[in-house]
Amino acid sequence: MRLKPEQLETSLKKMAAVYLISGDEALQSGEAADAIRKAAKNAGYITREVLSVETGFEWNELSVAANSMSIFADKKLIDLRLITGKPGTEGAKALSNYCQHLPEDTLLLITSPKLAGATLKTKWFQSIEQAGVVVQTWPLEGADLIQWLQRRAKKRGLLIELDGIKVLASRIEGNLLAAAQEIEKLYILHGESTLSKQAVEQAVADSARFDVFKLTDCVLSGRVSRAIKIVNGLKSEGIAAPVVLWALAREARLLIKIKTALKQGQNKEIVFKNHRLWDKRKQLVNATLSRIDIKALEQVLLLGYKADQQIKGQEKGDCWETLISVCLLFSAV
Repeated sequence: MRLKPEQLETSLKKMAAVYLISGDEALQSGEAADAIRKAAKNAGYITREVLSVETGFEWNELSVAANSMSIFADKKLIDLRLITGKPGTEGAKALSNYCQHLPEDTLLLITSPKLAGATLKTKWFQSIEQAGVVVQTWPLEGADLIQWLQRRAKKRGLLIELDGIKVLASRIEGNLLAAAQEIEKLYILHGESTLSKQAVEQAVADSARFDVFKLTDCVLSGRVSRAIKIVNGLKSEGIAAPVVLWALAREARLLIKIKTALKQGQNKEIVFKNHRLWDKRKQLVNATLSRIDIKALEQVLLLGYKADQQIKGQEKGDCWETLISVCLLFSAV
């Protein structure tokens, strides 16, 4: 069965045995896979085994994983990363055989880049389609992009006028990750509310001098003096403190997730790809990982909580001074 990304969440009330998520639209693919993992965990699939199909991968590992029971007899999720989107002859046979003999208490999640048209006619793909669910993600434009933005905003409790949605669409130019960040920023600034075109335009105009993302790059690269100047500049420009806090906390949580995955033995390149890190950003994060440990990152989040309480007036002190302390700690000072 094939489903659109927006249809997946409703379908997860009844779990399928096999899922295939394919496509080069990183945000949709990543969130679809995350939704399946979360639903599987809620359904009792506690044990999770990650298999990455790279050079040297042995396809008998799939059958071994499927047939080996946990010592606690938990249901199992097999997280199969099909890096190239091409399983090869051996892999095609293994996947077809798996779908024809589905193991009990096991859920198979396959993630893959965009599949070629010819691949959709292969036996292994059709076996997956018959045994489970296939979700393909595509870059969005036109009416599809408008509808996606409306759904995304509504999920965050925002009702944005159509003209405002169009302003947002013109700004992000099809980049869904940027769109998600813009909607998150609107939520931080306005909370759950109805927004006019003017409100969206004001937020977009602010972005022309919005240095929050430059700030996170500075703290990741350890450029302390520059980071402090940016924080003071943001304060003087009237940028909302919760927006700055959100950006710093997001980076800390991202680094904790990556460090945890690497500690579990996962491949660094695959971990970076799963968290949608590319090129220059990948290099910046990689350098930071070797400079700061998880304990310091957890302290960043604790200081962030203090700043949040100060912003809300529930704790004494200047939230901007605390945000500077967050930057210093993040920069390993």
